[in-house]
Amino acid sequence: MEPRAARPERRLEAMAALARAGVPVGVLIGPVVPGLNDAEIPRILEAAGRAGARSASWVLLRLPKPVDELFDAWLAQHYPERRERVLGRIREVRAGRLSDAKFHRRQRGQGEYAEQIAQLFAVSARKHGLDGPLPPLSTASFRRPPRAGEQLRLL
Repeated sequence: MEPRAARPERRLEAMAALARAGVPVGVLIGPVVPGLNDAEIPRILEAAGRAGARSASWVLLRLPKPVDELFDAWLAQHYPERRERVLGRIREVRAGRLSDAKFHRRQRGQGEYAEQIAQLFAVSARKHGLDGPLPPLSTASFRRPPRAGEQLRLL
């Protein structure tokens, strides 16, 4: 869906390399597009778990103006046979609209279909051991420069 983004295989390779190096890895699935890619959640979480991820989260697609028109045109070009169904599903999780700016609803949506997505994610995350939080951030490797301007030596 994102033409300039790294391929999924490359992202998984990066996750695995970080995990092997001891870096706590999490995965964010987003945007979840109802009726287009929500069914892929279990496979994504399985692959992320195999790559060493420890936690996962997700974000539902938001379509504020004028992004809604761009997305509609993109759907018409790439998925014309699914366009109406996808837009209908988005409206279903957005109370009849394509976007919802309300803080607590904009990331997850509302209604029965949004709840189905949330349940699919929760079950899949638990199955693959991705339902826990990442460990707290550590500042153990941080070093304060000995004197003001000392960091310029790095250049």
